[in-house]
Amino acid sequence: MTWPDREEQLLRRFVMELNLGSSRSRRPRESVLRQFQRFVTACGEDQALPQHSVQVWLREQVRCSSLKMAVVRAQTVTRFLDWLVIQGHLSANPIAMLRQRCRRQSTAAVVRALVSDDPSEALKKLRELPRFGSALGPAIRDHVERMQNLGFRYDEKRFRRFDEFLQTRADAPSQPFHELAREYAASASSAAGYVGRLKVGRVLAKSLGRLNSGIVAVQRDPMIVREALRLRIRPCILTVEEIESLLRAALRFPSPNAPLRPITLHAMFVLAYCAGLRMGEVVRLRVGDIRLDECSLDIRETKFFKYRRLPLSATAMAALQRYLEARGEAGFPREADSPLFCHRKGGYAYMTANHLLRRVLRFAGLKTGTGRTGPRIHDLRHSFVVHRMTEWYRQGIDPQAKLPYLWTYLGHRDLHSTLVYMTITQELLQRANERFRTFAVPALRASEVQT
Repeated sequence: MTWPDREEQLLRRFVMELNLGSSRSRRPRESVLRQFQRFVTACGEDQALPQHSVQVWLREQVRCSSLKMAVVRAQTVTRFLDWLVIQGHLSANPIAMLRQRCRRQSTAAVVRALVSDDPSEALKKLRELPRFGSALGPAIRDHVERMQNLGFRYDEKRFRRFDEFLQTRADAPSQPFHELAREYAASASSAAGYVGRLKVGRVLAKSLGRLNSGIVAVQRDPMIVREALRLRIRPCILTVEEIESLLRAALRFPSPNAPLRPITLHAMFVLAYCAGLRMGEVVRLRVGDIRLDECSLDIRETKFFKYRRLPLSATAMAALQRYLEARGEAGFPREADSPLFCHRKGGYAYMTANHLLRRVLRFAGLKTGTGRTGPRIHDLRHSFVVHRMTEWYRQGIDPQAKLPYLWTYLGHRDLHSTLVYMTITQELLQRANERFRTFAVPALRASEVQT
């Protein structure tokens, strides 16, 4: 199918895959994308979308509303264009190409450059933005380095994006820090993005306040925070039957141009459920991380700067062994440091693997009753925790005594991180009630006898 498609089938498919829930939540994004697609159709563009067309559309958005709204709409559009590129309906996303050329992850920075009086000069300056080059850059860099030296996995990209925002604001040195932080957060395209950006500002305000007592704490807007919590997607706990159906669907997934892909996706699902791995941990695995002789798996460079070795069940190891044999027969390198999951062009990137696994979820026909198109990949990790707790109850094991083992297996720092995954299902609640009844009834009878 070519894009732009007059029936808008691709547009609707993309919006449905965003898992926004109700049609009311999807409507604003559909409206923005429909307007953009009709603009592109009127320009007569086909397959190749030039930068100039995007620039004209952005200028029109600024003229009709504001720069802030143009940024928000551009963030929606660029996600759609990225999806079209992955699906093969578009040769390239011009906004993504500019971000790559300027070495910037921020769509907002590129948009501000494109709608400026001299876009070429603005893009040139954007490419030349130094690392932590704002007036507050040295102090921000010192904070990041101090936290990293203390042993925290501190991702400096979040702080560099804030610093780049400061560099693009000529009046930043004369503005109060808390106002700049709130303006930076307000430019986010979603309530969750607002909360994430404001968190950066609040952390920096606290750090900078140690050196400058004039720094005012950054306050959160409770309405937006509540909206972010309201929109947070509740996990979908898959049943054992649904897991089995999903694994069978992965092996049947049509992939005529990549014969190894079905068993690759099957192995990814096995690790996501049987070992409760995060998607990032799955794609970073190396061949040497699989220890067939010990029935275990090494997880390196995890979310919390940890290394862990996980024992796996015999059936999970058998699935991995079948995958390794198929991988070797396909001619992929067998060196220990080679990516475990790979294709003709190299190892699977996070975005590519996530997209393919989501396609398998839809191919398996898994649905939920919450208005979403289906469960997420991360819901397999939630399902792993709930099923493990349920099984402990079935076996008569005290789950509380096993929780330290569980959070260690998951790679969490403490119990609080694991509690997020404790979704109460009907069976889990019933098992817990039975356990309580077994303990409480004799105790109550004993107390009655004593009275």
